[in-house]
Amino acid sequence: MTRRILIRADDLGYSRGVNYGIADSVRHGIIRSVGVMPNMPEAEMGLRLLEGVSVCYGQHTNVCVGQPLTDPARIPSLCQPNGEFKASREYREAFKRGEDFVDVDEACLEIEAQLTRFIELVGDEPHYFEGHAIASKNFFTALEVVAKRHELPYLGMSFDFSAPITFRRSRLYTSMDSMGPDYDLFESLKRAALKDYDEDACCMFVCHPGYLDAYILATSSLTIPRTQEVAMAMDPKTREWLSDHGVEVITYDDLA
Repeated sequence: MTRRILIRADDLGYSRGVNYGIADSVRHGIIRSVGVMPNMPEAEMGLRLLEGVSVCYGQHTNVCVGQPLTDPARIPSLCQPNGEFKASREYREAFKRGEDFVDVDEACLEIEAQLTRFIELVGDEPHYFEGHAIASKNFFTALEVVAKRHELPYLGMSFDFSAPITFRRSRLYTSMDSMGPDYDLFESLKRAALKDYDEDACCMFVCHPGYLDAYILATSSLTIPRTQEVAMAMDPKTREWLSDHGVEVITYDDLA
């Protein structure tokens, strides 16, 4: 029996350190699907590191790190007074209060600006279209609106990882343990790869591989696990284990 697992790397463009970690995870490891943050200044550099490699690129739409591509005056619900995006912490705090400050129309403006930039950078439309996880239902509503408007393969987000996400006609069960305590990366991968799914379903193992630099340390709460994910992706034992257990690593392009 052949099992399938989709292993994805998010955050290409976040920083130079993250870019180098993702590049190593692709060129010397098992990662084949990569999410690009189109608004980030280092996105172009990250793509250059992957030139000549077969990669399934998606738009990892980001509205909580760095500066928007839209004039901040047109999207005030998303921005701080200094013109940068509101941090993910502000979304979490609003969610706890039962609030969602994102204006859907404003979010659509920025999402479409990032789509335009993605196409400029990659030379193709996203092969999957999703968003950097924040606590805002309105943001994901806007993503879906833009996806339908441009007929893009939308990949939704569920914080209930026991429930599948539908992508095209396939069902994906998300595994993303990197923010949990005592994260054991290889054990998480093995559990995800060996779990029994129906014929039209498989696991989507979401990673954030990267090396650490000053920018990522200043702006992200996810640090050490990024480096561990690079090491796991490049470790020959990982590829050997997947092969020994009949696990095929697929991309979004392989899903019906």
